[in-house]
Amino acid sequence: MIWLYALIGLLVGFALAYLFLRTRQMRNQLSEIATLQGQIREREELIEGLRETHLADARTLATREEQIKQLEGRIEEQARQFEASKEDLAREFQLLANKILEDNSKKFTAQNKEGIDAVLTPLREKIKEFESKVEQNHRNETEDRAKLKIELENLLKLNQRLSEDAQNLATALKGENKTQGNWGEMILQKILESSGLQRGIEYLTQASYSDHEGRRVQPDVVIKLPEEKHIIIDSKVSLTAYERMVNAGNEEERSQFLQAHIQSVKSHIKGLAEKSYEAIEGLSTPDFVLLFMPIESSFAMAIANDQDLYNYAWERKVVIVTPSTLLATLRTISSVWKQENQHRNVLEIARLAGTLYDKFVSFSQDMDQIENRLNQASSAYQSARNKLIDGRGNMVQTALKTKELGVKSKKEFGDQWLPQEQDDQESLNSAE
Repeated sequence: MIWLYALIGLLVGFALAYLFLRTRQMRNQLSEIATLQGQIREREELIEGLRETHLADARTLATREEQIKQLEGRIEEQARQFEASKEDLAREFQLLANKILEDNSKKFTAQNKEGIDAVLTPLREKIKEFESKVEQNHRNETEDRAKLKIELENLLKLNQRLSEDAQNLATALKGENKTQGNWGEMILQKILESSGLQRGIEYLTQASYSDHEGRRVQPDVVIKLPEEKHIIIDSKVSLTAYERMVNAGNEEERSQFLQAHIQSVKSHIKGLAEKSYEAIEGLSTPDFVLLFMPIESSFAMAIANDQDLYNYAWERKVVIVTPSTLLATLRTISSVWKQENQHRNVLEIARLAGTLYDKFVSFSQDMDQIENRLNQASSAYQSARNKLIDGRGNMVQTALKTKELGVKSKKEFGDQWLPQEQDDQESLNSAE
């Protein structure tokens, strides 16, 4: 009987030990489940942050597209106004030319035809030159509108391609700071080439300048603006810590590399601010420079985890831009340059129109002088003729009387110089 009790006690002990171990194992599993759930929540929050960043970028892109559409509408309206102004000027020039020619055509004679041609030929050439400039401006506007439409269609594709290229090259470039810098400048150059700006005219790359202390400085890009203004762009690439953060094996490493990535961006901001590009002699720039980050996701990760990053940069007179925001900014500057060039063309046309009008006025004044000189010549001719032939006691009549009195001569006056009475008398004598 004792052995039976001992057996039962042994079984009860085993059962209690099993329950104790099982309970302890379940507590460990519950702890691991709680840890995994926390990690899942963190991943979901990260995904949600990235989704919000993507939506914000999409809204920004939509806003830029709307701004570009509005700009295109203004360009078309200016083109219509320019076309209407061109037609009005052409009508006014035609009416003015017709009026001048109509007022003076009756006064032209065969003797002054060559002189008139000499006056009209330069005027005709100026009119042709004016018409050529107007037609060329119209063709340029038509071509610009067609190019703008094509570039708008390619804007999204270009932005996506730049982002994909940047992401694909990130792994190959990690750890090579010099290679990263060269690659960032290459991406910046591709954006500049796609912006519509003209290299060497509307922007300069790697240009050398001197600051107020005589030190040589060389910004990556200097964007020229109308009225002799400039914007400076420097490319900065932060990939090493970012790549390590993406590939981190645990949350602790990820947090560590994320802070290192943010610190790298801040270091670039601080270094760019210390260059004091706004103090360069010969450049008229705003109080800030543009820091170009070629990888959208790298910037999005930094700003999502340090919302004060924008203020940190702005306090140091630095504005951060990415491929999408920089391309939209440069396209806007390109449109501003096109409007500026159109404005200059309009001013040139107005100058030519003023010159043409002045020549018309000078031409009409010359015609008045020609008329006065012709009237003076006609008056002088009539006065001389009266003294010679028509007037009382004229020279021809006096000379004929001396001949009648016996003065001998070998020559005779032509019929056109004889007085009318003398001419009629000689005709009667011939008839007899």
